[in-house]
Formats: sequence, C-alpha cells, structure tokens
Amino acid sequence: MSEPTIEDYYVEDRTFPPSADFVKNAVVADRSHYEEATEDYEAFWARQARELLTWDEDFHTTLEWNLPYAKWFLGGKLNVSYNCLDRHVNAGYGERIAYFWEGEPGDTREISYAELLDEVSRFANVLKQLGLQKGDRVAIYMPMIPELPVAMLACTRIGVAHSVIFGGFSPDAIIDRCEDAEAKLIITADAGYRRGVPSALKVNVDAALDQGASSVRHVVVVNRCDTEVVMAEGRDLWWHELMADSSSECPAEPMDSEQLLYLLYTSGTTAKPKGIMHTTGGYLTQVAYTHKTIFDIKREEDVYWCAADIGWVTGHSYIVYGPLTNGCTSVMYEGTPDTPLPEFRSGEDRADWSKDRLWDIVERYGVTQLYTAPTAIRTFMKWGAADPKAHNLNSLRVLGTVGEPINPEAWMWYHENIGNENCPIVDTWWQTETGGHMISPLPGVTTTKPGSACHTIPGVFAELVDDDGNPVEQGGGYLTITHPWPSMLRGIWGDDERYRDTYWSTYENRYFAGDGAKIDGDGYLWLLGRVDDVMNVSGHRIATAEVESALVDHSSVAEAAVVGATDEITGQAIIGYVILRGGNEPSESLGEEIRAHVATKLGPMARPKAVFLVPDLPKTRSGKIMRRLLRDVAEGRDLGDTTTLADASVVAEIRDRASSDPQED
Repeated sequence: MSEPTIEDYYVEDRTFPPSADFVKNAVVADRSHYEEATEDYEAFWARQARELLTWDEDFHTTLEWNLPYAKWFLGGKLNVSYNCLDRHVNAGYGERIAYFWEGEPGDTREISYAELLDEVSRFANVLKQLGLQKGDRVAIYMPMIPELPVAMLACTRIGVAHSVIFGGFSPDAIIDRCEDAEAKLIITADAGYRRGVPSALKVNVDAALDQGASSVRHVVVVNRCDTEVVMAEGRDLWWHELMADSSSECPAEPMDSEQLLYLLYTSGTTAKPKGIMHTTGGYLTQVAYTHKTIFDIKREEDVYWCAADIGWVTGHSYIVYGPLTNGCTSVMYEGTPDTPLPEFRSGEDRADWSKDRLWDIVERYGVTQLYTAPTAIRTFMKWGAADPKAHNLNSLRVLGTVGEPINPEAWMWYHENIGNENCPIVDTWWQTETGGHMISPLPGVTTTKPGSACHTIPGVFAELVDDDGNPVEQGGGYLTITHPWPSMLRGIWGDDERYRDTYWSTYENRYFAGDGAKIDGDGYLWLLGRVDDVMNVSGHRIATAEVESALVDHSSVAEAAVVGATDEITGQAIIGYVILRGGNEPSESLGEEIRAHVATKLGPMARPKAVFLVPDLPKTRSGKIMRRLLRDVAEGRDLGDTTTLADASVVAEIRDRASSDPQED
C-alpha cells in the first residue's frame, strides 16, 4: 500500500443515518443500485437511460470507449426539449408549475409546463427565422430570468448548441467565448437586478462586439429593467417583438445521442478559456438520474430549489435539464440573499438590508429541497440563526451543498438551523467537466459524516492515488476517475491535444482534473479542494481545506480562507483570513486564541503563522473565494485581475488589516 500524499489531520467521528421515516418513502432506500452498477455498470446506465428518458430511436450500443473518448448510447435519437417539456404536457401535466420565478425587486411569475413549452417553441422559431441551423452555436449572456431557460431549451429543440456566459463576466470574456465558438447570435438583456439596482448587460455585449467576435450576426435583447440601451440597426432585435409574431408550432427534432448540446467555458489563468463539450443522451441520463435520486424527488409533491446561477454548470444540470426532465416544480430567484429593502434601493448601505430573503422564499413556496453553496452557508452563519428561526422551514426534506468542500461546522450549522436536525444533507462533488454528480450520499441509504461527500454514486468509480499513480487506501491523495461515465465531457472545443494533456496525461488511463481528497478508515471520501491549494510546510503537504475546517471549528469563526505564502524557513507558511460570527469583536488576543485552536485540532505543524480577522473575503459573484488575491496580499505583491470580484473594495480592507496586524513566528 502506498503512503498518503497529502497529510490527514482532521478526524470526524459524528455520523447521521437517515431516519426510518425517510427511508420508508425514499426514491432509493437500499443498496440495490450500487450492487447493480458494480456488477455491470453499462447495463445499469442503459436501464436508467431507457427508464428516465423518452427516445425517438432506441440505442444499440451502450458505450464505446476509446480512451480518452467516450460515446454513450450509440444509435439512439432523442430531443432534450421534448424530454423536458412535451412529454409531460402530452401526459396531462401541462398545468403543473415548472418554475416559481421571483425577481429581486419582488415581482413574480408562475410558469406551467404548457406555458414553458409554448414560449420555447416560439423562440425556437425565432432562432430559425434568424438563420440558425442544427450545429450552429449561440451565446447567452443573461440574468436569472425565465427567458434564460427558454433560450437554452429553444436551442436544444432545433439542435443549436448554446454557450451560456455568466452575467458577471466582462466584455473580454464575451469576446473570448464567442470567438472560440464562432457564435452567430448573442441573447442578452438590457440589465438584471442585483443588490437593488440594474446591473447592465447589453452595454457589455456592445463593448465586446466593438472589439471582436465578428461571427455574431444578431443580438436579441430582453427588456428586463427598462433601462436605456443602444440598439444597432439591423443587428439588435427586441425579444418581445420577435416573440409577438412567432408561431408556437415547432416540432422537436430528434438528435443523435452524441449531438453537441452545449459548450461551457472554464476560466484559464494563463491560457484561453476551455470550451467544455457536453452532448445529449449521456448527459441527460446522468443529470436526470442524480437529480431524482440524490434529492429524493417526488414530482407530485416537491418544490425544489437550486439557489445557484444558470451561468455555471450547477444551473445547467440542476436548475434546467435535470429538474425539467424529471417533471418537477422548481424555484428560480434572480437576486442575492441579502436584499435591499425599499428604503435602501440605492444599494449603498448593506448593513440595514434584509438578510432573510432565502428563508422567506422557502417558507412562501414550501420548498422541499434546498441546494446551495458552502460559501452561502458560512455567510448565513456569520449573520446568525435569528433570520432562519423567524421563518417556518418545516417543508424542507433534503438539504444539498455544491461548489467546494463544506467544513464540518458549517455542515452542522446547516443541519441544526436550516434542517432542524431532520433533513439529510447531500454534499455533492462534481465539476463542469463531469456534467453531473459523481460523489454524493444517497439520502435514503447513506449514513453521512459532516464534511464528507461520502462515496461515489452508483455507476461511477474513483480512486485516490499518490504521486506515482499508486492507489491510496487511507489518507490523502489525488482524486482520479477510473471508468467513463455518461455525462463526462466529450473534449475541449477545437483542441483535442489540450483535452488529452489537461485531463488524461497525469496518470495513465485515469481522468484527473486537479482535486485532492482523503479517504478515512471507513472508506468515506473527503474533498480537499484543488491540489494547487495544498501547501508544503517544512515538507508536510497540508490541504487548505483541513486548516479552514479547524479555523471554522472555533466558536467565534463564521468563515475562513487559508493560503500558503512563500517563507524562507519553511518553504510555505500558513496564512489564515477569518470572518468572525456576529457579536465577536476582533482583537489580537482572539487571533492568538484561534491560531492555538488550529494547533489543538490538527497539531503544531498546521498552526497558522498568522491569522487576520477581516470583515469580508474576496469572492466572485458566484461566491467562490479568490485565494489567489489573498496570496498576493500575504506575499506583498501587486494584485492580479480583480474584474470578476463581487466587491473589489474588500481586498483593500484586507490589505490594510494585514499590514497593521502582527505576524507571528
């Protein structure tokens, strides 16, 4: 057996089995899916494909695997839009609500499956009228409004691949993505509401097209905020005008199972963004299966809410394609968790904003599944438990987390204050590249541990390896996938060599996308984040996630971020940045107490060299902590690119605090 490659310090012994009542009614209540997939995983996925989806033509071959290229369900033909909409309407469920949509200012819509089908068909005809054909690509740069899933589904109806660009990105990101995909159309809005004011979008599209993206012929604009925009004659067209005269008759065209469904670009720090390719049959099978089983979806009863942005893969898979394929009712929300009250619509004084918007939405709509990010949960911890306790959250049945590893104390806070100690928590690991969940509990089967994603789902196979590619049976290592899976990426758009080099060259015959993990004595997997975030302190490889978990374990700490800064003596030194829970005042003595707490939890080697008590952390609009900027601060460098920050002033405050706090040996 090989030695662990990453140090394993943090031990978690608390366990939470599903209740007998939950198991009794669970979608999956025993280990039969695991057993079936272990015996023959191709047959397992073939059964899911046939049971969960409607095929125009059945497939003759489940999997063709020529490493690193997979093709699933060969010979099969189906249409994503039909699976998401038509078949539910045809079965008599047209009046079922597909989305309860709520805008940040408080405007709402209830959209039935029949109404959604009507709008999707109309916009599919708009796309055809604009000259779009099967195989073309379009870019979508929109706020969280119903027209966004309408645009995506309209593309799938006629075989046009979409590339959704997160609404917080700059014109440069629009140029890069449109030029790489040779997009013929951009679908956008004048603006979207964020923090109480319109956040402009059309102006960014105009700036991008002034500088590049010459393949774009038209821009379709939704009037969301009624702001003044410039409409270029012959190029720019209003959504509502196009839809007014468009027919709702647009048959869904059967697509090959491997037809390109969408491109989703992942940012590169030194190279151009990677256009991750996802295709039709395999992707839809895995997102439908994981959505149904991991969230325990009962479509006649549940109101499911993934509180993410469709601009990321989470929104693609678990706001649009998975939930609609399963015919369930979802909530879709435009804004932020801390919402400006009417008297603070200027968006300037956030101290007095309402911080209970999410819990108000859960209560009003009777949400049964809530899927959100650990970053959001730690923010709620900082705000305190008073807001959720002021609302009736008893409708909740399942809680989920996504986006990064969740530390045990945030898991416990979620369990106690949101789930009332009565809801299974499904901590999911997956990536843009994997398309769907890969590691997660099944809530009716798995005994969970706080902070652990537990085990691979049925039909997915993972191993931890050391530097030489040897399996690690206990302790820390590099997370690899050993078998193809249906929703896996089919390559990087236009760059086969980069696809091979990025994901398949590090370890022979294994997929590796750069994450570290550890496996405990019970076989539970604990994600440790990117291996780039593993610090080398005096020869000890320590994961930032381990130290962050120990920091948040302190009763005064709400959220923490850790980076490794260059150190002449130890190679790297651990630097912690900590946000305190409400009611705690920063002081030098508290900082020392928190440092000592880490040493107690993990041992002296993991004691941070310094802990800075800061008011906030630099985050992107999607909630990811930008540790790169914290490393710049710790090492006294000029800051790198800050254009994707939600609040650029945060870094200046951290820099001021760091320069005034003492550094400890």
